[in-house]
Amino acid sequence: MKIVGIIPARYASSRFPGKPLARIAGKSLIRRVVEQCRKATALSEVIVATDDQRIVDEAQDLCRVELTGSGHPSGTDRVAEVAARLPCDGVINIQGDEPLIEPFVIDTLARGLAAVEMVTAATPLVSQEDFRNPATPKVVVSRSGRALLFSRHAIPCVYGSESDSPWREYPYLKHLGIYGYRLEALQKLVKLPISPLEKAERLEQLRALDNDFDITVFQVESRSVGVDLPEDIAQVETLIAKHS
Repeated sequence: MKIVGIIPARYASSRFPGKPLARIAGKSLIRRVVEQCRKATALSEVIVATDDQRIVDEAQDLCRVELTGSGHPSGTDRVAEVAARLPCDGVINIQGDEPLIEPFVIDTLARGLAAVEMVTAATPLVSQEDFRNPATPKVVVSRSGRALLFSRHAIPCVYGSESDSPWREYPYLKHLGIYGYRLEALQKLVKLPISPLEKAERLEQLRALDNDFDITVFQVESRSVGVDLPEDIAQVETLIAKHS
């Protein structure tokens, strides 16, 4: 299968305007994401999808950059616009704010598309901060590895527990914001209206669950930390220094 990695990058973020160009240990955020993606071996190409010329100028020396429309409601819709132009079998949607995304995670999902129509990844949740943080989505997975529900709330509830470390009573999973789609599944998904679950949680993957897509979740050990707000940069820089 020919699998392409596409990184949606929007300049006009309401909570962090200009985020893809934010400097992290001497490099822009989008540059760090692209560099990590290019280390993956299962991708035939890495592409940045953006609606802003400033991001084009920053990334065009690293990989192919595609300009998109500015009215997309989600990164998935932006990815789908670019994917429709490509001769490919599947797409890995890599979030443009994940400068520490591990190449093996990308490769795991790309290879997983040989068997299923949609894939994503999760890692064990073991911090109180992530457990309580609505910016850290969680996922519940069936025995066969299929996603049952995503939520910004810690799910499930361990009824009657008073533990300060509830993950010792249940294997909570932190959802990693990376998705893989077979091309036909992606095209079908973006034609569907925003679903009730998606609207409530503001998690775009819930549109797929609400419409009976099967999402296979690969459990991985990941140290990746996303940049949601400017204050997240310090933590990422600390991790970069630690592992350099």
